Amino acid sequence: MADRMLNVGVVGCAAIAQRTTIPALVADPSVRLVAVASRSRDKAEAVARRFGCEAVTGYAALLARDDIDAVYVPLPPALHAEWVARALAEGKHVLAEKPLAVDRAEAAELVAAARVAGLLLMENFAFLHHGQHDAVRALIDEGAIGEVRHLTAEFGFPPLPPGDIRHDPALGGGALLDAGVYTLRAASLYLGPQVTVQGAVLRTDPGAGVDVAGAALVSDPTGRTAQLTFGFDRSYRCACTIWGSEGTIGLDRAFTAPPNLRPVLRLQRQDHLEERTLPAGHQFASLVSLFARTALDGGDLKRPGEDILRQAELVDAVREAAGRDAAVRDSVTYSRSSR
Repeated sequence: MADRMLNVGVVGCAAIAQRTTIPALVADPSVRLVAVASRSRDKAEAVARRFGCEAVTGYAALLARDDIDAVYVPLPPALHAEWVARALAEGKHVLAEKPLAVDRAEAAELVAAARVAGLLLMENFAFLHHGQHDAVRALIDEGAIGEVRHLTAEFGFPPLPPGDIRHDPALGGGALLDAGVYTLRAASLYLGPQVTVQGAVLRTDPGAGVDVAGAALVSDPTGRTAQLTFGFDRSYRCACTIWGSEGTIGLDRAFTAPPNLRPVLRLQRQDHLEERTLPAGHQFASLVSLFARTALDGGDLKRPGEDILRQAELVDAVREAAGRDAAVRDSVTYSRSSR
């Protein structure tokens, strides 16, 4: 594969993409970054100079190029459906920022389009490709904490600036789609793909117009549970704890470990606490490498689509449960106030 290159274009110039995935694309020996596109010519040129590629004005112009095999789409969530679909229609493999779609209906259309075209469609959950989660799974498999009973996953950070796109419902804003999706994906990772949502709460800030915090309780068919909490109205926390019949395993930077960080894994049993400093890992580089290998070598194109659909189902289920539970709470409050 050393002499084969995946020619990639980037649809959008999001700041987070410039910090994480675009540098990983540039650094991967099997990837050639051909061009970046923005609606603003000046912005496209600035990003292109930074990463040594061509600047394109307009997303459609980039997708029409025949020297691009795949695209990375870091647009706001509500824009994914249109531009991912158009990329697939142009015969491009697609790596899209999470969440790939705002609901399962959108996800199903995109996954179906990718399958019909025989193209790779992958969602950018980079944390899944960090070695710290391999270390956790290895400990679980060897019985270090007995049988898994419960998972706690938390991802939250301080309030965003008023003009941040995550406050805009028209762009797919809100804490569920921004932070909550990480905790849902962690539940599937550790409890399996058959987890279901049993209850949920979403708290909306009237000033923001979107949900700014939430929580969900999920379970698998055997009765194992997970408590998931998220929001952008609190101090920073990015943790995951697996609670077993004989101990616990915890990570403090479960979703956002930077490349130079050596994560600390905490293994606790009855009278024993062990802290293991793990090797640093570049989760975005690992994800990009997997994406490129799969696209170039014709690997498993079906599994990423299944993961996308399952994740979107869980997002829909949290919304549905939150609405149902809110109605119950309102009913109880009304009942008590009427006495």
